[in-house]
Amino acid sequence: MASTVILSQTATLSSSSSSTTTTAKFSSLTHSPIFHTNALRFKSNKKPLSLSLTRKALRVSASSQSLQALIFDCDGVIIESEHLHRQAYNDAFSHFNVRCDPSSQQSLNWDPEFYDVLQNQIGGGKPKMRWYFKEHGWPSSTIFDNPPVTDDDQAKLIDLIQDWKTERYQQIIKSGTVEPRPGVLRLMDEAKAAGKKVAVCSAATKSSVILCLENLIGMERFEGLDCFLAGDDVKQKKPDPSIYVTAAKRLGISEKDCLVVEDSVIGLQAATRAGMACVITYTSSTAEQVRIIDPCST
Repeated sequence: MASTVILSQTATLSSSSSSTTTTAKFSSLTHSPIFHTNALRFKSNKKPLSLSLTRKALRVSASSQSLQALIFDCDGVIIESEHLHRQAYNDAFSHFNVRCDPSSQQSLNWDPEFYDVLQNQIGGGKPKMRWYFKEHGWPSSTIFDNPPVTDDDQAKLIDLIQDWKTERYQQIIKSGTVEPRPGVLRLMDEAKAAGKKVAVCSAATKSSVILCLENLIGMERFEGLDCFLAGDDVKQKKPDPSIYVTAAKRLGISEKDCLVVEDSVIGLQAATRAGMACVITYTSSTAEQVRIIDPCST
């Protein structure tokens, strides 16, 4: 069973290794000045993990495994983006006048509280909408005057909304107002300098992830990635482990030699089901679900 590390929003991340003991040293990946020490929990059925914690760095050592690759999720890890996705969805619902309640004069609007729950339970934009419409009724819209009944029409509705939403999200990213989470670029550079492979695996639409990475980490880092996979590249979305299993194959290394950086339970499940160790660096959108895993976190 893979090991799991849950970090507070302020934990730090870097990497170094020796021939006998692998040490993952994590340099700042956060946005809050408060340093939480009680949000750290370790689970492993391998040799006990040793922990050394200071205000500047967290060190995790496991003599039974070596770190060869560092794999990042995108949304919530490289960029704190969930509020941007929610904005783009709501803009799409408004554009197509999507209404699940025929008596309502307002288009569908996902509020922050609801979206935090939704995005932490269902990965990928199309699965989110399909689940919502099945639960709350297929909507009327400018695409179909009446709620779609056939599978083909329902798929067309979701495809058109998702395509428009993706374009809107790209406009937001291109606006120049979005920055990567603090410490991410340094961590990528340190991993590369230490001879580790660096990859990005995101459940989001490939075009959106590419645009995000090009604008936030820069073309040189993006083109230097050893592996890049998006939701379009696998049949099953997270929490299914397919994307991480595929990444290990493309990297040419064992799953047990990979360390994944995620922000949510869905990502954690995908990584650990693939047999990979996982670090959770949570955001304001995923903090509550981490507290469910770790009631001691604050």
